[in-house]
Amino acid sequence: MPSSTRPSQRDIARVAQVSQAAVSLVLNGKAGEKGIAPATQEKIRAAMASLGYVPNAAARSLRGGRNGLIGVHTFESVFPVAADDYYHEFLVGIEEQAVAQGQDLVLFASTQLPDGTRSVYGRGSNRLRLTDGAVVLGRERNEDEMERLALEGFPFVLIGNRAGAVTPVPYVAADYTAAVAEVLRALAAAGHRRTAYLGMAARRRPQEERLRAFLALVPGAALASSTPHLVEAGTVTGEWVDQQLALGTTAFVVETPEHAGELADLLSARGLRVPADVSVACLDVPAPGSAALGWSHVAVARRAMGARAVRVLLGLLEGDVPPTHVDVVPCLPLRGSSIGAPPGR
Repeated sequence: MPSSTRPSQRDIARVAQVSQAAVSLVLNGKAGEKGIAPATQEKIRAAMASLGYVPNAAARSLRGGRNGLIGVHTFESVFPVAADDYYHEFLVGIEEQAVAQGQDLVLFASTQLPDGTRSVYGRGSNRLRLTDGAVVLGRERNEDEMERLALEGFPFVLIGNRAGAVTPVPYVAADYTAAVAEVLRALAAAGHRRTAYLGMAARRRPQEERLRAFLALVPGAALASSTPHLVEAGTVTGEWVDQQLALGTTAFVVETPEHAGELADLLSARGLRVPADVSVACLDVPAPGSAALGWSHVAVARRAMGARAVRVLLGLLEGDVPPTHVDVVPCLPLRGSSIGAPPGR
């Protein structure tokens, strides 16, 4: 009668009358190179079949074996994913590249905590070890967990900038500097000489990268700017807009879709036309249904970044990519129609 417990490699070795080391070599696919005779390999496989043995994916990963599984860990819930959701294009790129590379994907949902966030170690151990390696992404990422993963030596690739981390891991980042430079060149070429920056009060790394690029590049673009206005969504005031216009501002650079919609409403309430009276450029995609839809904007190439992360992870697993590897992906080109010449030009 079959045992109710899961058979082990020791059981296989006993049935096949070989050493446990020989069983391990067969399971790892290294029997041929280590000189295990074909007949002995067949005997081991026959013993595995008779015992109903199924290789443990986590154990194979820990031993350095490959099981063709790529993990996807997000720091927030991702389903349902609408076409305009933050994660959608990342996940499409990850899936397309996994298919192209013949890899299976494991999306870790059991890591979700009661507050909606997700923790790799929420159950006390690293759940990602069920896979060969993982792509990690999210807005509210847990730096302590990523540091712990890196120290464990677990192979993973982060989507997002992690420059300056104590323990390096490969990451794929967006080239915000080049994107901001393109926006400022377009404004300067249209004849603008003064612009105002509108951004979020709550600062994450992507927002900080955009703002740093703006502050560094504004002088080189022959543009002046007032102090960046960083406020919560829903709190942009008409007084601030009036103040900027009084200072001679003819163009606004807007950090988020939320602020773009607010600014559109405030400009419209003042009878100002975009771009006939004032120009606007967004550093993200305006939201569907927003009055800012169609405004000039740059966008993160999320699908390309998802695909690139899978390729980097496979390179890491093959030993072709070092832990210090950084991949910077260009943003999508500036598009839209809210940049024009300032009034009087």
